[in-house]
Amino acid sequence: MVLNLAAYHFVPVADPDALASQVRAWAEAGGLRGTVLVAGEGINLFLAGAAEAIEAFLQRLRGDARFAGIRTKLSESDAQPFARLKVKVKPEIISFRREGASPLAERAPAVAPADLARWLAQGHDDAGKPVVLLDTRNREEVGYGTFAGALTLPIDNFTDLPEALAPHREALSAATVVSFCTGGIRCEKAALWMRAEGMDNVLQLDGGILGYFEQVGGAHYDGRCFVFDERLALDPAMRPLATAHNSIALERA
Repeated sequence: MVLNLAAYHFVPVADPDALASQVRAWAEAGGLRGTVLVAGEGINLFLAGAAEAIEAFLQRLRGDARFAGIRTKLSESDAQPFARLKVKVKPEIISFRREGASPLAERAPAVAPADLARWLAQGHDDAGKPVVLLDTRNREEVGYGTFAGALTLPIDNFTDLPEALAPHREALSAATVVSFCTGGIRCEKAALWMRAEGMDNVLQLDGGILGYFEQVGGAHYDGRCFVFDERLALDPAMRPLATAHNSIALERA
C-alpha cells in the first residue's frame, strides 16, 4: 500500500533554492516520488511512498518552524502514482501573476466544509444570502466533477481566471461567493484577488475539494476530483479512478 501526501503552506522563504535542496534530500532518503514546488511564498507538494517514509518526511519538514503548522491530506493507493521525484523552484507555488493575491500578509476568509454543506442543504448562508460556488480550476478538471450548480469558467490556465470571471461579477454581487479548487491553493489566491478587486463577499472553501471529501464526503458534489498523478481522479471516499499515466503538470494544481 502506498500513502499519498498532498500539502501546501504559504510562508516567506528567503532562500527557495536551499529549501528545495533540503526537501529533495529528505524525499530521496525515504524513496518518495512526486512533485515539490518551492517559491518565495511557500511550498506545494504531492508525494507518495511507504507510510513510514511519509511520516519521517513530515517530521523533518515540521521540524522547520516555518512549516510546523502545515496541513496535510492523506490517501492510499495500491500502486505508486508518480514515475519519479521532481523538485522545482518557481516564482509562485501556483502561477497567478496578479497583484493583491499574496496570502503572505493574511489569509482569505474561509468557510469550513461542514458549514458549506449545511449552507447548501438549507439553500442559503447563515445570513440568508444565496450561495454561489465558484470553481477556480480549468475546464479539463471540471470535466471529472464539480459541485452541483457551481459556476465554472472556460479556462485552461489559472492565469485566465480574471478575464473569464469579468462577465459574472455583477451577477455575483448579491450572493456569498465560495471559491474552491482541488486542495486550496488556487481558491485562496482567487479569493484574495477578488476581495482586493472590491468583491468583499468572497470566501474560500477551507482545504478545497479534497478537504471537503475528507470531512463531509460527497454531499452536493457530482462526480470525482481530478488529481495531478496517475490516479487521475478521486471519488468522495478518496478512491482512485485509474492508475493510467497522466501527464498534466502539478503547476496547474
